[in-house]
Amino acid sequence: MELYVHIPFCVRKCGYCDFVSAPAGKAVQESYMKALRKEICLAAEERRADVVTSVFFGGGTPSIVEAGELAKTLACIRREFVVAQDAEITLEANPGTLAKEKLEIYRKAGVNRLSIGLQSAEDKELSLLGRIHTFEEFKEGYRLAGEAGFRNISVDLMAALPGQSVKSFEKSLRAVTGLFPAPEHISVYSLIVEQGTPFYEKYHRQVLARDAGEGDCRPLPTEEEERDMYALTGNLLAACGYERYEISNYAKPGFACRHNVGYWTGVPYLGFGISAASYLSGSYARNGSHADERPTDGRRFSNTDDLGTYLRLLEEWESGRETVLGRKLLGQLRQGEETVTRERAMEEFMFLGLRMTKGVSGDEFAGRFGTDLEEVYGTALGALERDGLMERTMPGEGMDVRWRLTARGIDVSNCVLAEFLF
Repeated sequence: MELYVHIPFCVRKCGYCDFVSAPAGKAVQESYMKALRKEICLAAEERRADVVTSVFFGGGTPSIVEAGELAKTLACIRREFVVAQDAEITLEANPGTLAKEKLEIYRKAGVNRLSIGLQSAEDKELSLLGRIHTFEEFKEGYRLAGEAGFRNISVDLMAALPGQSVKSFEKSLRAVTGLFPAPEHISVYSLIVEQGTPFYEKYHRQVLARDAGEGDCRPLPTEEEERDMYALTGNLLAACGYERYEISNYAKPGFACRHNVGYWTGVPYLGFGISAASYLSGSYARNGSHADERPTDGRRFSNTDDLGTYLRLLEEWESGRETVLGRKLLGQLRQGEETVTRERAMEEFMFLGLRMTKGVSGDEFAGRFGTDLEEVYGTALGALERDGLMERTMPGEGMDVRWRLTARGIDVSNCVLAEFLF
């Protein structure tokens, strides 16, 4: 299984961000990290037998808190769970919050992968996004990470930003691939103007007006320009030795993010901290390889997103107190529990698995659900194949049959993936 640890603090909330995050003082951060370790101890009682293959500290900006607090939290995880010796331990970090001393503490604690949120190499675009750093500050943090011994670094970029052109995006892409040494992993995400963010108020209405023919303010790149940015990304990164293994992610051989691959392939995970989601998989096969097992549904739930409630509940529990109270507190922390039925699990197998360029496995589908993939989705697969949006790969006699998106299918992936919802 995998673990996700949510650190909801940041220096300043970016205008496009709709994650549960906000600035907070040191005292609040310390109280939260203490509560986080209590939750980890409580949750471990349920899942001690599982081997943890990856841990991901996300946010917010995890690198904003004291490095010693993160080290204590990772030590707590290692004490309470069985963590694989080769587990991938990722820390999200923002330029402007990295320093030599912090990075050395992370390395000593066992963090072996950094994910640095650059977003753009153009300072004017960074300013528009509300980022706290310049490109020069990013380069300094990147240099320090390398000197501290990190050999698995991912860099995030954003495409389709307000006022961004294909040319300016290309400058950012070339600036990142031109780093020495080059990052092992690059993520490229399109900006989504989420409701409830300052960007929504600033840009969404302008886009609606333009689409209605009431103006041509062009606050955001067109869909055609966005597609050009993604085509450029694939071609340029392939020339630099990166493999596209998921719609938005590229890696040097051997450096795909194992934690995210787990999300896309149905590996169960526990989330700690406010708003963190968890997924505990079921056993769905009714026939075939798992016929001797009694089918069970999976579960999905999320923690409260209220910081005050989170801190108050965990203040009530101390290590060593009776398990009944601990279970009660976990129940109060967790909200919106959802049963993941066999049908729902099939949907997720398809629309998450098809995000990956290698696609989905017919054998794995049959083993997991006890039925043939094409019996369930044959009509949709056939139609999408005829439209040139999906293809069937057959490596050879006796080998696994896989289905994957074509290059054209990736361009319209949201529409394609919707075909697999019951």
